Amino acid sequence: MDAGAIPTDDCPGGVDCYLTLESGQSYLWERDDGEMYAGEPNPEAWYETVVDGHLLRVRQRDGRLEWESTTDAADLVRERLRLDDDLERIAARAPDDPLVREAYAAHTGLRLVADPPFPTLISFICSAQMRVRRIHRMVSTLAAAYGDELVVDGRTYHAFPTPDQLAGATEDELRDLGLGYRAPYVVRTAEMVASGEAHPEAARDLPYEEARDYLTQFVGVGEKVADCVLLFALDFDEAVPLDTWIKGAITDYYPDCDRGSYADTSRAIRERLGCVDGDVPDRYAGYAQTYVFHHLRTGAVGD
Repeated sequence: MDAGAIPTDDCPGGVDCYLTLESGQSYLWERDDGEMYAGEPNPEAWYETVVDGHLLRVRQRDGRLEWESTTDAADLVRERLRLDDDLERIAARAPDDPLVREAYAAHTGLRLVADPPFPTLISFICSAQMRVRRIHRMVSTLAAAYGDELVVDGRTYHAFPTPDQLAGATEDELRDLGLGYRAPYVVRTAEMVASGEAHPEAARDLPYEEARDYLTQFVGVGEKVADCVLLFALDFDEAVPLDTWIKGAITDYYPDCDRGSYADTSRAIRERLGCVDGDVPDRYAGYAQTYVFHHLRTGAVGD
């Protein structure tokens, strides 16, 4: 195993592994203490995932982000946890809004992730009407049932299934794994990607709203799920998924942003939460959304 450490002081604005990996953005990591999404951080626990056939483990302690991997993973850790994002600059340029400022102050070090598009797409198809811990359990179950095995030091890990592997599943098999009505959505979307009919990666180079529309062609993908994929896998930092928590925030804090339709409400809340950065008028609205989402979901408002 290769190993290394990145001083958290080298990450502008710091990094908090627990906040970043357990804030409802990613369901592709496990905690080696078995307590992923259980609600409590553990600085001794490793976060683990399989990337391109290699095991990657990270944990944060003593002012360092430690990593272990079956390959040299220093650059991979920086990429997946977006360690080069300047959180201080992003927070400083956020709108002068009480809820946003409170969320940024309460969750220092929370970073957006950069997950692979296909696993992210499937994860959020599975997310409908689910709490985060159950979503994580469902995604882990899919990996264990269909993903490639990797044995390291006597322990077995599972990669997230490829499109071909999931396309080979049956709806009944997936229902037996607990996917319920999501089973046909997962199978059909995997078939679309495996056959070359469409791929979420193709949305990366489109203008934002066109990219969102492109992703909605996948079965089981509405505008909210599409926004999640754009934000957490395709570098659209302006995307604001209108989930239950953000809709609640609009009702309670930004009622003037409710424009009736998803598209119009999305434009309004992006303008409210974003900041002007170059030619992107709502840059980093997705960062603000992620902080507000976590702040509301964890009940930290007003603490």
